Amino acid sequence: MVYIAQTETALDRLSNSLETTTNRIFNLESLSLLLLLLFGAFFLGRLVALVLRRINSFLSRRADKSSHLPTVEKYRRAETIIVISIALVRTFLVALALYLWWVLEHPGQQPTAIIGASALFAVIAGGVFSPVLRDLAYGSMMMTEHWFGVGDHVKIEPFGDMQGVVERVTLRSTRIRGINGEVIWVNNQNIQAVRVTTKGLRTIAIELFVSDPRAGQKLIEETDLRLPTGPLMVAKPLSIMSVNEVGHEGHSMWHVTAIAQTAPGREWLIEKYALEVMQELDGKRKSPILKSEPIARSADSEAERKFARAIRNARKVSTKRSITTQLQEAAREHNQNRKKRKNS
Repeated sequence: MVYIAQTETALDRLSNSLETTTNRIFNLESLSLLLLLLFGAFFLGRLVALVLRRINSFLSRRADKSSHLPTVEKYRRAETIIVISIALVRTFLVALALYLWWVLEHPGQQPTAIIGASALFAVIAGGVFSPVLRDLAYGSMMMTEHWFGVGDHVKIEPFGDMQGVVERVTLRSTRIRGINGEVIWVNNQNIQAVRVTTKGLRTIAIELFVSDPRAGQKLIEETDLRLPTGPLMVAKPLSIMSVNEVGHEGHSMWHVTAIAQTAPGREWLIEKYALEVMQELDGKRKSPILKSEPIARSADSEAERKFARAIRNARKVSTKRSITTQLQEAAREHNQNRKKRKNS
């Protein structure tokens, strides 16, 4: 009975404190002070955001002028941090304004009232703002793990057609601009995976097998003249990377590799249009030089280096007998058995 009485007394105190707190909150003076503090936080947040955006613009210009890739990545990372800092500063200022309002309006408030009000607010906020809180959690993890940054070209999964250059990143959302100019906003909790394009360009290689290397080089140069160039088209025209002679003596031909770079989403300019132009130009020659249809493939130096390492490791001979040794032994055994059958 004593325990029940103590519990009822505590509940009565909490109820009275919450009632007092509610009366203090919903009055003209309290609401005026709250609005004044929030306005001050908003104004100060805009001022800080203006300064940080000026710094961001300066870093963006430095990144555009730099030709050193690590330096560009460093500036882009700094841009991303500044953009996130703007959201964090604004959130902090709003929280500070609410705290100051509470302290000024409830100078001698008992801890139970503060705890009760905080619990009530937590319950309401958890139900109303749970999607926002999930966005903040996902955004925090992505930024901590450096998934992408401002200026990167990304493709967002599971949305196959959602891709573009990242313009703005906050803890709640991400804004990207598509190649056709449209602006796309996506909540961070909806981003399941991100494909980041290296250097913001797609590198495409074309493999040619020709009868004359000089004529092959001229064919590539003529094809370049018919390709549309520009930041959103063919950013870097075709250029020859290697020329190797292949085939047997008397039937030799030349393997020519040329690469070009396009804006993401415009790979078809090289993979399809350039190949059609090459075949058309070669068909107009009196003596065609193409030995087969040109082949287009994706080319990335970093990917080739990683895969080459994996292939080298796969080809290493283990402590057991190698496959080549096993095949040689099987062949010898087969020959011996065949000789025995002939002799018998």
